[in-house]
Amino acid sequence: MRVLLAIPVFNEETYLPRVLPAVRRQISDILVIDDGSTDRTAAILRRFPEVAVIRHPENRGYGQSLIDAFAFAARKGYDWVITFDCDEQHEPATIGRFIDLLGRSDADVLSGSRYLPDSPVEDTPPADRLRINRTINELLSQILGLTLSDSFCGFKAHRVKAMSQLRLTEPGYAFPMQFWVQCVRAGLRIREVPVRLIYRDKSREFGGTLDDPSARLQHYLEVFVNELRSDVVQPACRPTGAACQATQPRP
Repeated sequence: MRVLLAIPVFNEETYLPRVLPAVRRQISDILVIDDGSTDRTAAILRRFPEVAVIRHPENRGYGQSLIDAFAFAARKGYDWVITFDCDEQHEPATIGRFIDLLGRSDADVLSGSRYLPDSPVEDTPPADRLRINRTINELLSQILGLTLSDSFCGFKAHRVKAMSQLRLTEPGYAFPMQFWVQCVRAGLRIREVPVRLIYRDKSREFGGTLDDPSARLQHYLEVFVNELRSDVVQPACRPTGAACQATQPRP
């Protein structure tokens, strides 16, 4: 089983010198997608020649970085891609737990959740992010029959063959809205994994109009509706037609 850790970054000179050594202690195959950084990110990455790098000449978006990571993993023959954010809101030690679960899980997506009952809590999330997350969770349940406790956690493991069934094109932060619709449409098996709730920098911004929570939610809803209209969505987690549910794998 070959596993790749993919880290999308944009102007992460503050965090990279700490994050890369920490994740290298957990996994050897690492890909960083430098999404058009204008700070010292590129120079820092040159200090880690063993880390593969995709460099965008301009900022193309968080979603595009993940799409490029999936394509890279498929070309290189990886079985799984674990996505991991670089802002120290994901715990490197949890990478090992993900890898351990991959070998004995039937899932196509192991999705980190900061809001399961046994998810360790270190910080309180910004109120607007928690509210939007819960709103989208309810929407996914009502429209797709997909029950998630955390629809926006970036800490996930993706089966590469399953990702090849999807037609992902959403380049920005609304990527999860397209991703979940297509996962349900393809009948992928989704499980949630508890991860630590960490929000050390609550001042981090999305950029532009997305810094306004109302505008951000509206954008997410527009992408969701457009994806629904693109094809007929058939909730397919269970052949009985019961609601799809992302369950927690057994320890």
